[in-house]
Amino acid sequence: MFRDLRENRNIQSIILNMLIAAVSLFVNGFGVYLTIQANLGAAPWDVLNLGISRSLHILYGNASIAVSLTILVIDILLKEPIGIAMFIDAVVVGKAVDYFNWVHAVPACDSLLTGIPVMFAGLVILAYTQYTYMIASLGCGPRDTLLVGLAKRVKKLPIGAVSIALLSTATLIGWLLGGPVGVGTLICAFATGPVMQMAFRTVHFDATSVKHQRLRDSVKTICSH
Repeated sequence: MFRDLRENRNIQSIILNMLIAAVSLFVNGFGVYLTIQANLGAAPWDVLNLGISRSLHILYGNASIAVSLTILVIDILLKEPIGIAMFIDAVVVGKAVDYFNWVHAVPACDSLLTGIPVMFAGLVILAYTQYTYMIASLGCGPRDTLLVGLAKRVKKLPIGAVSIALLSTATLIGWLLGGPVGVGTLICAFATGPVMQMAFRTVHFDATSVKHQRLRDSVKTICSH
């Protein structure tokens, strides 16, 4: 039964894993919200989302959805594997941030003394929800898929260098549009990976062992029942 759930072999397991992914990504949105409310400068992709939000006078979530769907289109053009959870990711995280903004869940920090702990709390939440999202085995996030897709095509550069180039581009465009850049941007850029690695180690999770189900296979499984 656990194997059927993990490998999405039937419609029940797919629906359950979609729910797991959605809940994980909603909580992930709270982690994103905390890194923003730390008020030290946003994470690279959030600099872009906030820059678009401020320049177009739209909600953060709408800007995030626009960026995510644009990246999804690029992933498809690069012929990278697409899963159902990628579409859930594109919508849920940004709108979760809008929800927490709406209810004023946490006030914006006004100093390094409060901002740094809030930012690291957000990063820890992001790391553990990334784990619960990935075990649904329904696809990685659009940005992670783009990184892998670009790394495959620029083989002379290590994936770390490709990641830095991608994050730098997102940060630069976001900053030009008015997104907040600061010490928090550097913390997110360099601490996210180690924090995630630490979180994965505590739950004995190997992200490379997950075999994500492609969208066409999910649809085929659903339609066959």
